[in-house]
Amino acid sequence: MRLQYLTVSNKSAITKILIMIEVTGVLPRGSVYLAGETVKCIVTIKNLSKVSQNNVDCLAWASVQINCQCSVSDTRINLPNTRKLSSEEISPSSSDTSFVPNRGEQGMTVLSTKPRILFCDLKLRPGESKSFAFEDVIPADAPPSYRGQAIKYSYKLIIGAQMLEHPTKLLRIPFRVLVLHGMNDVSVYMDTEEVQPSNPFLKQEQNENNLLDIAMQVLATITARKAPHFYNITNAKGKVAKFILFKQAYKLGEDIVGVFDFSEGTVPCVQFSVTLQSEEQIAEECRRKVGHGSSYTSYVKHQDMCLHTEKTHVNIPVPLSATPGFMTDIVCLRWRLHFEFVTSCDPIPELERPERPDMSAMWCGPANLNVETMIWDLPIKIYPTNPLHACSSTQLKTNASITL
Repeated sequence: MRLQYLTVSNKSAITKILIMIEVTGVLPRGSVYLAGETVKCIVTIKNLSKVSQNNVDCLAWASVQINCQCSVSDTRINLPNTRKLSSEEISPSSSDTSFVPNRGEQGMTVLSTKPRILFCDLKLRPGESKSFAFEDVIPADAPPSYRGQAIKYSYKLIIGAQMLEHPTKLLRIPFRVLVLHGMNDVSVYMDTEEVQPSNPFLKQEQNENNLLDIAMQVLATITARKAPHFYNITNAKGKVAKFILFKQAYKLGEDIVGVFDFSEGTVPCVQFSVTLQSEEQIAEECRRKVGHGSSYTSYVKHQDMCLHTEKTHVNIPVPLSATPGFMTDIVCLRWRLHFEFVTSCDPIPELERPERPDMSAMWCGPANLNVETMIWDLPIKIYPTNPLHACSSTQLKTNASITL
């Protein structure tokens, strides 16, 4: 923090007056947005000085813009001649008094909106404050927020301000971006025919959440339950089980519900596990080594014993903090259900049922069991959810402040 002092001298004493200007940024809608939505920020400038009302402090300027930084693992990714935005391209001057939003950031800038100037030569009396509204649209083709093993995409709203004869200071507010593919042209989903006549003398009210409403309708259609999918799980010795999945497309925060049917199995299954995994696949031209093609991350795991079980089910929640599937020039993210079945190589004797209902029977399993593990992967689709719902799981703050 750098402070500015004014010196007032007279015959009796010399007094130093502290001057402080506080810049605060607030995201009123929350910290999660869909690509194509408008980000709104309220920027408040307040003079915290405690001096006479006759003194007026002046701010030279303040500007706001949206940046997306991309950081890659040098041991896994080898970027070719990738086009990136340098500090000189974003700001023509590299001095400490110019607005360079990616100053001090790691990686490369893959997205940078045009800077919006909030004000120039703002004068505030001690205790006085003034607020400014900033709005900008996240490009529909922007990459999503993502933190993987080989690459990271992070978004920040950057506010730059400068006092006279002082270096520029930056205020960064991180936020999350979700991407729903197919929303590049919203007009496809809009009704162009107007049902009611419009009055040319009245200002037509536009629905600010029109894109969000359309996106939620598209998501509801894509992830709706249509027909169950049946999968016969077999190995070289016969049938292990039948798996029923009610749909293959899910939103963040939904539960993946499936049913196992072992009643028709000819191979005894002792134990099974189902794990929700994401596959991060690096583009072939960006791989540092051939073996660095794909990496997997496990999120939720369901494990159960199933010997002598006819039917059982699994319920796997999709975390709200996860990143839906996407594809860029560098990486592709896909989702799958990873199954592991522990089957017995030898027949296991069944439980002998009692002759009468009032009689009981006890079954003792073998002390040693010769087993083998079978692996099966089932691809699924993970889509975004309502950004307002995703805000409940994020740890990003919606406000930040800095003192000039």
